[in-house]
Amino acid sequence: MIYEFICDELYVPMKAKEMAVVLQVPKNQRTELQEILDALIEECRIEVSKKGKYAKAQGNVRIGVFTSNAKGFGFVTAEGEDEDYFIAGENRNGAVHMDQVQIRPLPVQSGRRKEAQVVRVLSHGLEELVGTYEDSSTFGFVVPDNQKFGKDIFVAKEHSLGAVSGHKVVVKLTNYGEKGKKPEGRIVEILGHRNDPGVDILSIIKDFDLPTGFEEKLLRQAVNVAKDVSEADMQGRKDLRDWQMVTIDGEDAKDLDDAVSCVMEGEHYRLGVHIADVSNYVQEHSALDVEALHRGTSVYLVDRVIPMLPHKLSNGICSLNEGEDRLALSCMMLIDKNGKVIDHEIAETVIRVDRRMSYTEVKKILDDQDEALCQKYETLVPMFLRMKELAALLRNKRQKRGSIDFDFPETKIILDEQGKPLEILPYERNTATNLIEDFMLIANETVAEDFFWQEVPFVYRSHQTPDPERVKKLAAFISNFGLTIHGPRDDIHPKELQKLLGNIAGTPQEAMISRLTLRSMKRANYTVDCLGHFGLATQYYCHFTSPIRRYPDLQIHRIIKDCLRGRMNEKRQMHYEAILPEVAKHASDMERRADEAERETDKLKKVEYMQERIGETFTGVISGITSWGMYVELPDTIEGMVHVTALTDDYYHYDEAAYELVAETGGRKFKLGQTIQVVCVSVNKLMRTIDFVPAEFADDRSDMADTDSE
Repeated sequence: MIYEFICDELYVPMKAKEMAVVLQVPKNQRTELQEILDALIEECRIEVSKKGKYAKAQGNVRIGVFTSNAKGFGFVTAEGEDEDYFIAGENRNGAVHMDQVQIRPLPVQSGRRKEAQVVRVLSHGLEELVGTYEDSSTFGFVVPDNQKFGKDIFVAKEHSLGAVSGHKVVVKLTNYGEKGKKPEGRIVEILGHRNDPGVDILSIIKDFDLPTGFEEKLLRQAVNVAKDVSEADMQGRKDLRDWQMVTIDGEDAKDLDDAVSCVMEGEHYRLGVHIADVSNYVQEHSALDVEALHRGTSVYLVDRVIPMLPHKLSNGICSLNEGEDRLALSCMMLIDKNGKVIDHEIAETVIRVDRRMSYTEVKKILDDQDEALCQKYETLVPMFLRMKELAALLRNKRQKRGSIDFDFPETKIILDEQGKPLEILPYERNTATNLIEDFMLIANETVAEDFFWQEVPFVYRSHQTPDPERVKKLAAFISNFGLTIHGPRDDIHPKELQKLLGNIAGTPQEAMISRLTLRSMKRANYTVDCLGHFGLATQYYCHFTSPIRRYPDLQIHRIIKDCLRGRMNEKRQMHYEAILPEVAKHASDMERRADEAERETDKLKKVEYMQERIGETFTGVISGITSWGMYVELPDTIEGMVHVTALTDDYYHYDEAAYELVAETGGRKFKLGQTIQVVCVSVNKLMRTIDFVPAEFADDRSDMADTDSE
């Protein structure tokens, strides 16, 4: 009766109390009425006004998460839709960053993105924030590190935990500032003073709600399961201990979870990719498994690693250490001279790594023919040469089918013991890093295709076709350089983007167009459906090769072992079908959180690095242009902003179609990819921004020594 009335006969807006009277709902049953109302709001069947009156939903109503911008506007990612809705400041209706909201789309204006207005805040996504405490005589307030929240938080004296000005704190929100009031909160943790070593990174860890350690019971469980490999452990496994194999990692790597082997069988290569059998030690539903699922991934910050599993496992029994027996899951592939996998076997194995090699050593052997290293590893050199040949075949095959290779330099930041940045270097790939990448990719593809055709529940790594509108914008921009993209915009083949990147290789526009191409693509994520991987131009792909640091890999290992052992019965299939959708979604969310936290720590240290170099001149490349200025990237990957107000020789306007800043009278232009000399004039640690001015205008600035640190 209640449900039917609300769904079918609610034409006149009324409050819940009025509705209860009309329906003659007894007071002791009114909680049920409210639950129905809340459920129908979630389903977008009804909506509620600012005055608390309910009515049938009018027009298109969506549910999504509000992402705020420090400038007042925001975006909502609506459930089931790829493109975000733009929310103007006047249409926020009290929503703050990460709120779940109900929105109503607004009429679309030609040539503009979709817009909407917030109808109602359904729930708050942020419960705690990290910020800097500022004391007053009778109260205090917290300035959030997260600028997207946009408001200072009032803290009564009795809720300050004794914090003093400059303390970094965690504040729990008790009021979100409805009806124009300041948000209120109470301090639940003091992290330390903002100038104390390590507090800056700890603040980011807390802000992203990253874990900071393992509970004692988890550490005990890790110790209990991390026993040496016994004869019983090896029973039923393929014994590969007499195979020649190595690990190849960075010099400072500690969790060595993949080993490789390569021999010739006639004219074919037998490539072995051997992955630590983490699932043998992390049993499903154990405390270790629950924690690993919760974390989703290891997080690699500038000064520390937050592991998915305790070090006793990740650096111990699950690390493929040189000369020690280890349990593994191996993918052994027979590959022909065209780089095609013509046969393969996936098996539970026991292995013993011959040597722990570094990327630098292997690169020196293969590229530099370093005499001393070649002599030191003379028994391994023939295998390395075979690996180099095979890697080239695999890479060539991927390129022929259209795989896109974005060769952006990663950043390596060198810190001193106090966490102060000493050097910032571009971390370039080389023959050895490419070799391992090629081998991991082919193993991931082979495993994904195998289990797709077995038709069992699985977790795939998916990367879908780019949004047609973004491809259209990219095509319009590159036409300024005489470049084109062929084929339909709504079903572009990755080979077209690969050709584009090949055409710009070595040109001044390479870095800039590569970035724009990358931004036109969607983000890869985990799915239970095999949707294909656009960037790799393959129909089958998964993450199999790193169960120490990624939960989907660990989950895949369990599925593989169930199949190998004949345990994938109907009950197990139903079990995986029930849990895998949430595993895939959660892992995707945790991966995104980790990526954002890693970027924030890198940005922070880059700002600190440039803080010591205010007034210095640098040569960079214009990497982005907006209506408010242009971004300039230096060779060490540091990026800063030249505000349009710093261009003092003329008035400049933004040509959106050409991505240019154009002078109104003189006709001068600043273009993407253009080399420019700039002077660092200020930094802001809180905003994590760096301000440049063109060197030719530096003398016009009177504030070149200013630093807005906090």
